[in-house]
Amino acid sequence: MKKETPVNNSTLEVHANSADPAHSVAAPPARRPTWEEAEGNPLPLGVKWIEEEQAFNFAVHSEHAESVTLLLYSPADLVNPLLRLQLDFLRNKSGQIWHCRVPVTKLGAARYYAYSVSGETIPQLHSFDPQKVLLDPYAKCIFFPAAFDRNLAMREGSNAGSAPLGVLTDHRSTFDWSGVRPPYHESDAVIYELHVKGFTKNSTSGVDPSRAGTYAGLVEKIPYLKELGVTVVELMPVFQRDPQEGDYWGYMPLNFFAPHAQYASTHSADEQHLEFKNMVKAFHEADIGVVLDVVYNHTCEGDYKGPIYSFKGLDSAGYYMMSSDPANPYANYSGTGNTLNFGQAHVRKMVIDSLRYWKRGMHIDGFRFDLASVFSRNADGSLNWGEAPIFSEIAADPELGRVRLIAEPWDTAAYQLGRGFPGQTWFQWNGRFRDDIRRFVKGDAGMVPEVMRRIYGSDDLFPDSRADAYHAFQSVNYVTSHDGFTLYDLVSYDGKHNWENGNNNQDGTDANYSWNCGQEGDEAVSPAVRALRRKQVKNFCCLLFLSNGTPMFRAGDEFLNTQFGNNNPYNQDNEIGWLDWSQLRSNGDIFQFFKKMIAFRKNHPSLSRSRFWREDVSWYGVGPTVDLSNDSHSLAFCLHGASQADDDIYVMINAYWEELEFNVQEGTVQEWKRIVDTALPSPDDFSDDGVPLRQTKYLLAPRSIVVLCRPPAKTQ
Repeated sequence: MKKETPVNNSTLEVHANSADPAHSVAAPPARRPTWEEAEGNPLPLGVKWIEEEQAFNFAVHSEHAESVTLLLYSPADLVNPLLRLQLDFLRNKSGQIWHCRVPVTKLGAARYYAYSVSGETIPQLHSFDPQKVLLDPYAKCIFFPAAFDRNLAMREGSNAGSAPLGVLTDHRSTFDWSGVRPPYHESDAVIYELHVKGFTKNSTSGVDPSRAGTYAGLVEKIPYLKELGVTVVELMPVFQRDPQEGDYWGYMPLNFFAPHAQYASTHSADEQHLEFKNMVKAFHEADIGVVLDVVYNHTCEGDYKGPIYSFKGLDSAGYYMMSSDPANPYANYSGTGNTLNFGQAHVRKMVIDSLRYWKRGMHIDGFRFDLASVFSRNADGSLNWGEAPIFSEIAADPELGRVRLIAEPWDTAAYQLGRGFPGQTWFQWNGRFRDDIRRFVKGDAGMVPEVMRRIYGSDDLFPDSRADAYHAFQSVNYVTSHDGFTLYDLVSYDGKHNWENGNNNQDGTDANYSWNCGQEGDEAVSPAVRALRRKQVKNFCCLLFLSNGTPMFRAGDEFLNTQFGNNNPYNQDNEIGWLDWSQLRSNGDIFQFFKKMIAFRKNHPSLSRSRFWREDVSWYGVGPTVDLSNDSHSLAFCLHGASQADDDIYVMINAYWEELEFNVQEGTVQEWKRIVDTALPSPDDFSDDGVPLRQTKYLLAPRSIVVLCRPPAKTQ
């Protein structure tokens, strides 16, 4: 038998376990609760511990809901709520936010929470199903019951006991960040993109099996990263996602606040926060910044056929863009079934609150925004080519002022690279650099003028005119990323080999601009082809680190990791998607070359500047002028370092398939020393001290690059 007891003028179901007292004694008048104590507070959203009241405040946004019920569960029963608090809109709603406050004395054994929401159902949206247990979008920690079942969330009926739940974490927990200063790298910034699990999951990683594939596993690899010389790690998505979706890469987030629990070496409900913070602290102690690849443009709930976990059940039309097609009601600018509606103020607020949380609570140094052009879309899906609201709101936030903001400046229907992107001070992934450098090294015709632009810093995309005033470092230069071939596969496969993905080799881009160097794949490859592939890898490495801008490369490229021709292993949580560290032993010469090129760049700040090179660079060809014709495959340049108190650097580039004789156009033969010749075998391909030139004529082997240095002229 149950009785209903009023709490905060809402209905709370509890078990009766005491009788009325036989005698009563007059007591002093009780203190009248404040309005916030009685009704809760609409801000902050999510769950907040109120220390002075010993109570939790709950707040969730749902504009069109007609009824909202807070569900509180104990670990002993994940099907039937221990407490069910139905919110009264006259007492527990402010604007579009439903809220309440629950004293800890009322919680009992409750450890987890969720919501049930009712409202008018919109055809095809499958929204407002009161039988669905809904996750708080602001949950900082998420618990998946043993009976968790994605399929139950995808069909009508209850998913009680099988739904993800928010965790009422230890509100008294603290973390000691003292003594650690977050790093900020400028001219020495070298970004290294990695997948948390894939980086150490393979048994060849040398990481203890109990920590392989985890945040703690990354910490064990910090000495390796320090030796390589990277200064910023960019982690592929770590937001909590649906563990049953087969989303290995992590680009289908369930939530924007909780770290992915499956990357923790412990299985305790909230220990992943501690492990994540320890990882960030360890990186900072090693002077390595941490950037998160964040996905705010869509969620794992997909289209109208997808699961109802959170946003759909709380208010589909309030969180997602709607289309004009009744058969496909969700707009899909992300290519994943839905798109968050950044025309809604509460959606923009959620993103900024998330960024603040990761910056303030987790000490993250920057963010790379997946498909960031979605941020530019109005509520009707049209592009805002001016100052879209969220960019102004992020720029105005004092906590995000020193954060490194990096955009992938496109989505499935828009390409805004360069000054077309509204975030004028943001860094941007430079897809033109990737494509132009690939085509040039491959041997395509007519690429010399484009490659000159990319090496210079892409001022055609990021102009430093009086009106625009972009900086060269805003161009994030890369040849490879998670999205596409590895560097080794780029020189080993003419076409993608994605059969293992289960999509009949139809997924993944066909615009790879790759060349297999004469033989497809990696079976029975001739020594000549293997040697050419290694040389091409070194050529790519040179062009990346000799270009003005911020360089980035993907983990494993430095030791020729392969994905066996798969250019889209988004669902390959196996040896295809994991790094094979045995390749480090097999290809130590390539690792050494990357290591030395990174050190060379960091030792020569003249290469990476805040501004473009302008009068400090002179362009040449095999002779005094650059051959800009369609048939040209060569160029040279001399970057003068005096203005930066640096050496002069002379680079000769031959992407032609025959040897070419270059004439050094500046200085005397005695002034120059050869640092790099990619045609030479290791260790002669890179000389730390430099090899003196014998003559100003230099015969460059086919498809090779040579780098010379001379000290700055002495001033009187």
